[in-house]
Amino acid sequence: FAVAADLGLDKVLVYAFDARKGKLTPAGFAKVAPGAGPRHFAFHPNGKLGYVINEITLTVTAFSWNETKGELKELQTITTLPVERGKGMSTAEVQVHPSGKFLYGSNRGHNTIAVFRINEDTGKLKPVQHQSTLGKTPRNFGLDPTGQFLIAANQASGDIFTFHINQDTGELKPTGHSIQVPMPVCVKFLDLSGE
Repeated sequence: FAVAADLGLDKVLVYAFDARKGKLTPAGFAKVAPGAGPRHFAFHPNGKLGYVINEITLTVTAFSWNETKGELKELQTITTLPVERGKGMSTAEVQVHPSGKFLYGSNRGHNTIAVFRINEDTGKLKPVQHQSTLGKTPRNFGLDPTGQFLIAANQASGDIFTFHINQDTGELKPTGHSIQVPMPVCVKFLDLSGE
C-alpha cells in the first residue's frame, strides 16, 4: 500500500500498490476533521500505526493501521500547540523516532517542534515538549538514522539548527551547531558508506 495526505479533501488516501506493474489503485481513505488540512503522513516502525499532521488546525491525528486490508482507523486527534492558534500559524512535517517511542511535528509561525510520547499499547500521543527551532518557519526537519539528533530547517530565517534527542524522554536540546542555508525546505540523510 501507499498512503497520501490530501489537504484539499481532508482525507488520508490509501492506494494498493502492485510492485510488478508499478501501478497504484485507490483502496480507500480515512477522513480527518473538516478543514483540518492533512499535510504529511508517517508510519510507526511497528507497521501498526500511522500519524498525519494537519496543517490548518495544527493537530496530529493518530491511526491504527491494518496492513492486511490497508485500513486506517482514527485513535486520537491532539493539538501540536501549547497555546491558542494564532494568525500565520500552520504545521508542516511529522516524523516518528526510529525507536517508535516519540513523535515530532513542526509548527510554523509558532516556530517550534512539538514532541510527543507514543503510548506503546494504544498508539496515542502525550505532549512532552515544545522546543523553539531557533529560527523562523520550520518547514521541514530530519531525524538522523541513529535517532540521536533532529535537524530543523527554518525556511524564513535561512538557517538549520541541530538538536540532541534525549533517548528516555524524547526531549530536544540545542547542540549549539547551526549553518546558514537560503530558504531550506527539506532535510534528508544519505548513507555514503557504500554498503
